[in-house]
Amino acid sequence: MARLKLGIIFGGVSEEHPVSLKSTREVEASLDLEKYEPFYIGIAESGEWKLCDGPHEDWESNSRPAMLSPDRGVHGLVVMEDGKYDTIRLDVVLPVLHGKLGEDGAIQGLFELAGIPYVGCDIPSSALCMDKSLTYRVVSSAGIATPNFQIVSLDEGVNPEGLNYPVFVKPARSGSSFGVSKVTSWEELQSALETASKYDTKVLIEEGVVGSEIGCAIMGNDDDLFAGEPDRVALTHGFFRIHQEDSPETGSENSAFICPADISPASRELVQNTAKAIYRILGCRGLARVDLFLKEDGSVVLNEVNTLPGLTSYSRYPRMMKAAGLSLGELIDRWVSLALAAR
Repeated sequence: MARLKLGIIFGGVSEEHPVSLKSTREVEASLDLEKYEPFYIGIAESGEWKLCDGPHEDWESNSRPAMLSPDRGVHGLVVMEDGKYDTIRLDVVLPVLHGKLGEDGAIQGLFELAGIPYVGCDIPSSALCMDKSLTYRVVSSAGIATPNFQIVSLDEGVNPEGLNYPVFVKPARSGSSFGVSKVTSWEELQSALETASKYDTKVLIEEGVVGSEIGCAIMGNDDDLFAGEPDRVALTHGFFRIHQEDSPETGSENSAFICPADISPASRELVQNTAKAIYRILGCRGLARVDLFLKEDGSVVLNEVNTLPGLTSYSRYPRMMKAAGLSLGELIDRWVSLALAAR
């Protein structure tokens, strides 16, 4: 049986470029080469596209210029070498891109133009989930609790009377915890706004929610969804800042993950059912990680939705799925099947 020609796109121009490389190394180690013929396409931080042997340290210097063609007749890559070009037809694409231009619908639009099946959320759901303010509005309109928030810009004044501290100031459209600040007083606000605006022109001031941070990994299309074991972020101080540590592989300075989460069976069921409902409301497909707050009264509040969650050795999504009995290799197989079924 012929192997599927799988394009694996990694890197990217967002602040999460280094995280993408780590995620792709885990994908490479988990890929079943009897099923797939992988083609690794790295996007340099400068924006150049290159075909390489994998996400290794020197991948940029050992590569050829390549691009995904929007021409459906090509249905894959255009590769340049010695002044000539060749084409490689791809069966399916796995984007391992986090943050801007990876999770926001931009590259998904290129996949749609090319007519190539791809793993993960489509254009509308990717764009919707990337913008936290839009996510909150859509989810809250369906009756699911979200944090209170306001949208601000540096050019506008902020009404100090309308803030209940602590608040979190964050870019509306950025990944991980880049640009996020916890603010406990008016005096700290301006600096936090300036930090967030480095990552996005649209900034949120979000009221803090008192509760445990619970994550839920979801996989599937439409009504056929599978939920991994929820996890809980155990904090010693401060707030959870994923990918901000110098060496996250060795652990965080203020947080640890408990998976499966040490919550009651009723709370576990509520978290999984709410995460599935949010996933459907936002039109997600393939995979996503839904993060919630579990309050002391047993209710849940949406935190955020990640449509291309990290797949590193320390990432939450693969850990939650592993606790539910699925390895990363098995997840890749299912994601590819879901992508092909969605066409």
